[in-house]
Amino acid sequence: MLSSFRVPDEVSMAPPSGSDPQVDIENLKITEIKYTRLQFPGTVPRMRNAIVSSGGGPHKMNYLEVHTNQGIVGRSIPKGPSSINRGMIKKIEGENPFDVERIWDRMYRYERKPVAKGDYIKAIGSVDIAIWDIIGKALNLPVHRVLGGFQKKIRVYAAGGYYQEGKSTMDLAREMEGYVAEGFRAVKMKVGGLPLREDVERVRAVRDAIGPDVDLLVDANNKWVAYEAILFGRSIQKYNPYWFEEPVEPDDFEGCAEVKSALDMAIVAGENEYTIWGARDLITAGSADILNLDTVKAGGITEYRKIAALASAFHIPVAPHGNPHMAVHLLASTPNTLIMETYPGTKSQYNPVLPLFPVVDGFVDVPMKPGLGIDPDPKLVKKYQID
Repeated sequence: MLSSFRVPDEVSMAPPSGSDPQVDIENLKITEIKYTRLQFPGTVPRMRNAIVSSGGGPHKMNYLEVHTNQGIVGRSIPKGPSSINRGMIKKIEGENPFDVERIWDRMYRYERKPVAKGDYIKAIGSVDIAIWDIIGKALNLPVHRVLGGFQKKIRVYAAGGYYQEGKSTMDLAREMEGYVAEGFRAVKMKVGGLPLREDVERVRAVRDAIGPDVDLLVDANNKWVAYEAILFGRSIQKYNPYWFEEPVEPDDFEGCAEVKSALDMAIVAGENEYTIWGARDLITAGSADILNLDTVKAGGITEYRKIAALASAFHIPVAPHGNPHMAVHLLASTPNTLIMETYPGTKSQYNPVLPLFPVVDGFVDVPMKPGLGIDPDPKLVKKYQID
């Protein structure tokens, strides 16, 4: 229960002392957008979900940087093409980062045709999150304190269970057992990439491996049409799935609602939607028990606060897809947070600059550094920067 959460001893709950005295908040201005591109040694394994493959090469990472006239740099882990992000500087140059609602509106509406969707919203979200990093640093507070804190620990699940060449069902079961041993009390696996009977057997094997007390999430990555998803859902019902994610194509709101109505399990949707208006359409179509819009893709922290509030009005929890470093402060300040996607600690071997949060008894502690707390070590940037 949230009421049982204990604030760590080292976290002061006294009122904040105010901003860094060297920061003139009223005259803080955005000056430019830059990128830092990093590439790390080693090779990420080739893997796939039901519809796409990834990995097979070196791990790369980008930082988007929003610079200010007073030396404060806001950072985020961006999505979408950098050309769009860079083009936004003409819309926000000279703006005060604390006017974050005005900035979001200018990015969305000012000199923009046609309707903003897709990569354009990803770019808005990337810039918006970096601006929240500036705000936190200017106030010398973690972003979740600026937003209005709700919880100091967040429940998480391990995203894994991908298909790989030569990977057996036994290998999958061992993988999931490893996540439980690491401290996770919820794990997610991919489905939809093999014939139904084989995928059902994979779910059975994982349930047997992790036992009845660990939550098992399944993710079809929009593979099926409604009747196929319903058939699969009924076939795995006895294994007590915690949720069934993205069962049908992203634009099939009615099909997703049909799946939701037919099955006795939580249906999750929204990973491929954008903004509060996309969330509105999902909700009013009755498509989802849980919304998993991506924090960056949906429009950033500014927009996701509104999405979470809208979902709350319908008693729908949120569980954002994607990078936990971009979601953790939002979720720490959101009452209808359900759970956060993250990755097993072994993934940190591919990225020495931004390690994953340690997991203890299925939870992570909320970061307490000013801003987002994702600033890289300059020595590591120098070592791994590629341009």
